[in-house]
Amino acid sequence: LKAVWLGDSTRARIAPRSAFASMTKLIIGEIRAREIYDSRGNPTVEVDLLTNDGFLFRAAVPSGASTGVYEALELRDGGSRCMGKGVTKAVANVNSIIAPKLIGMDVSDQAGIDKMMVEVLDGSKNEWGWSKAKLGANAILAVSMAACRAGAAASQMPLYQYIAKLAGNPMNEFVMPVPSFNVINGGSHAGNRLACQEFMILPTGASSFKNAMEIGAEVYHTLKTVIKKKYGQDACNVGDEGG
Repeated sequence: LKAVWLGDSTRARIAPRSAFASMTKLIIGEIRAREIYDSRGNPTVEVDLLTNDGFLFRAAVPSGASTGVYEALELRDGGSRCMGKGVTKAVANVNSIIAPKLIGMDVSDQAGIDKMMVEVLDGSKNEWGWSKAKLGANAILAVSMAACRAGAAASQMPLYQYIAKLAGNPMNEFVMPVPSFNVINGGSHAGNRLACQEFMILPTGASSFKNAMEIGAEVYHTLKTVIKKKYGQDACNVGDEGG
């Protein structure tokens, strides 16, 4: 299902996937960004991409609690508001710089859309490559993800299949991944003294994805019982990512 834009930001209706059956091309008609709050209560960027046909595609880009030196650079406002983590500058960059240049482009031209944002409009580099420091990786990624979802719809494909197509990977054989369970949090994800940020388990012997989920859930709750019995209730506080 995809939302259909009716010209008013407070009104949208849902269209079935079959609505895209006769479409061969979707053109970007409008891009709007806003500041929202993620699950940690921190501001992040959300983008609505609207096509000329009135279809709406949305993406948001919450960031992690820890970042590596090789990561693209997100843009935060600084100052006292929201502990300096506001993203109004990144939102303004989407609305005033990125959007005008992308309007009229085909949503299926993912490489062209990304190149326009990363290399032409932003153009910033560091020793690791394109850093996205000028416009903000959070601004660029939100638009790129919304465009990717629109491109998948235009191609009448599930998103995972469309991404495989963009990457040049085979599209006729897909395997469900083994789910990874974050069972204990430490480091930047929890208020304890554990040096490791994530202790994860993978039920590699499961017979199906459903069975793997059952195994993970049972281990998670059994682990809580063991930790509570050995270390007390205070050792069972939940971290940022559920461990």
